Amino acid sequence: MLTTNARRARQVAGLAGVACIALLLTACNSSSPPNTIDVPSSPGVTTSPTVTATPTGTTSPTVTATPTGATTFLAPGQDINATLLNMPACDGFGCPLSGDSTAILDKMTWRTWSATEAVGTGTYKLDGCNPDCAAGPVYPVATVVTLSDPVKVCSPSGTRWVWTRASFTFPDGLPTALQGSNGPANPWVFSTVISAARQSCTS
Repeated sequence: MLTTNARRARQVAGLAGVACIALLLTACNSSSPPNTIDVPSSPGVTTSPTVTATPTGTTSPTVTATPTGATTFLAPGQDINATLLNMPACDGFGCPLSGDSTAILDKMTWRTWSATEAVGTGTYKLDGCNPDCAAGPVYPVATVVTLSDPVKVCSPSGTRWVWTRASFTFPDGLPTALQGSNGPANPWVFSTVISAARQSCTS
């Protein structure tokens, strides 16, 4: 009886030893899982645990990298701090293109308003400035205007894009008083907008 129990104990111990050896061999032969970085240890130095490298794939949601039709605006009077206009009808007082209101868009209909250009039809009210701009007659001229070359404007409320160039065609021509050297700038580059926009993104 005693001999049988001793034999069983030796068998159980032998099986346990085999199992331990098998576990050790499995652990020694296994490789690190993919996307892990094993940090080698040095004597007397505590190492951090294994770091798993996983891509985040996130981008900053607060920056508009490129303009869209919804984020591109007309700056009235070339003032980027004014209420910027998106596809404005310009009814009532109109949409001034100049800071002194001598050139105003009125009653506009936009057939295109995209990230690269806006094309609209309406009336271009031009001050003849004769004898001076305060007393000069205002000429309403039928026009097709194309706005282009948007520039980035930075503000606490977010990034906006503002048109910096206007090109005009006049289906009915220009009145005599606005021809030759008295004619409106065409194309017209809004240098004030360009300068203010650059400053807004560097300050």
